[in-house]
Amino acid sequence: MKRLQTALIVLVCVAAGAGGGYYWWQQQQGGLGEGFARANGRLEATRIDVALKFSGRIAEVVVTEGQRVEAGEVIARIDATELEAQIRAAEAGTRQAEQELAQAKALAIQRTSELALAGSELGRTQTLAGRGYASQELLDQRRSLQTTAEAALNTARAQVSAAEASIEAAQAHVAALNANLADHTLVAPRAGRVQYRLAEPGEILAAGGKVVSLLNLADVYMDVYLPTDEAGRLRYGSEARLILDAAPQYVIPAAVDFVASEAQFTPKYVETKSEREKLMFRVKLQIPADILSRYQEVVKTGVPGVAYVRVSPEAEWPEALAVKLP
Repeated sequence: MKRLQTALIVLVCVAAGAGGGYYWWQQQQGGLGEGFARANGRLEATRIDVALKFSGRIAEVVVTEGQRVEAGEVIARIDATELEAQIRAAEAGTRQAEQELAQAKALAIQRTSELALAGSELGRTQTLAGRGYASQELLDQRRSLQTTAEAALNTARAQVSAAEASIEAAQAHVAALNANLADHTLVAPRAGRVQYRLAEPGEILAAGGKVVSLLNLADVYMDVYLPTDEAGRLRYGSEARLILDAAPQYVIPAAVDFVASEAQFTPKYVETKSEREKLMFRVKLQIPADILSRYQEVVKTGVPGVAYVRVSPEAEWPEALAVKLP
């Protein structure tokens, strides 16, 4: 009798444990029914590496790791002593070209006056020659002087054009050097948070050397992996819910932004259905930008959590997965 009682007590305990386990599992699933998928993942953000366009020595890094920066905010400066000297030389070359243009224009005015005089003298000589008061030789000399004056004027005008082109080239050179000088000041391409400070003042980096790594807090997402049967039913834009381990009381909305075209964890090409079911596809769940803009001060990457994805458009979200934000 005692053995029977003991056996009944054990059965009751086992049943209670099984029931509790099932209840816990249901809670973990969030009351999910058909049409939903569940997967684990971590919050991630798009990373932006701020690097040098030209080789140089780091003069100053004005941000620290973890600091939030706005688009256009100065991050670091590169030593530009040599480049500034080149700019001064190029500006002097521009001023020299402007002086040459002034001289060319003055010469053109002189040549114009000489041509006018040569034309007047030729006209008077032609009149005198027609009346028999001037020789043919003098008339030929006047014509030659006019031709020479015309050639001299054309040469002066060409010198003016050349001087103007020299000024344009010099100004373009100065503009290019100033653009390079601007690139010696590294700014944040967009708002974000400094993840890593990769260089320090005094270091010499080659072109393309990374100085700071930023996280774009306007592009935060969670990558999860779903099996073939669930990933195959997903639609772009399908709704999802994220629950983070650090804040399980909140439910964050998201949407399917990307589904990998190739499976992972198993060979690309398999023949049997059982093997195909083992394929896992990466799915990117994007958090809406308007929500990220409201909570940028608390958004952190690397935080693990659970993602629930609606693979069937007809499925209704359970009450436990209703959107809930601070």
